[in-house]
Amino acid sequence: MFAVIKTGGKQYRVVKDDRIVVEKLNGEPGSMVEFNDVLMIGESGKVPTIGLPRLDKAAVFAEVLEQGRADKIIVFKKKRRKNYRRTKGHRQDQTVLRIIDVSPTGTKPKAAAKTGAPAKKKAMKKDKVEKVAAPKEKTALKATPKKTTAKKATPKKAVEKKAAPKKAAAKSETKAAAPKKKAPAKGKE
Repeated sequence: MFAVIKTGGKQYRVVKDDRIVVEKLNGEPGSMVEFNDVLMIGESGKVPTIGLPRLDKAAVFAEVLEQGRADKIIVFKKKRRKNYRRTKGHRQDQTVLRIIDVSPTGTKPKAAAKTGAPAKKKAMKKDKVEKVAAPKEKTALKATPKKTTAKKATPKKAVEKKAAPKKAAAKSETKAAAPKKKAPAKGKE
């Protein structure tokens, strides 16, 4: 049995155990979501039931697998010859769902939102309980304090600043000492 549902302004054709990516929905991973906006329900070999605009009582149940974000898209705006260019990025929030059941009557599934992950957690908790119940062995290793030797403080030597030579003054003296050349007079060679 398949159904066409509407969520986030889009329509999706879903079948039991499908994985779909939709616009962000509220819910933590592992929780169950119910879709009441069912537009059409059908089975193979039968005429589908179409709602006007949606079917009454029909519902689709899904489990939230993860909350995430889509790939980044680049938004680039430009107006030619106006020196106007803007670049922005955007990542849309998404929810990954697994369809649990398609119900034409709207009844909730009995084994709703059961996955293998919680069973693993329960098994891990049992292992932890067994580990805690086992007697703990105490080791008689004591840490020996390390001996530290005091370092002698060495006095820092005073650094004497040397006077920088006055290069600018020396250059100006050499320029002043050189005789100035006169330009030859015009017309005389």
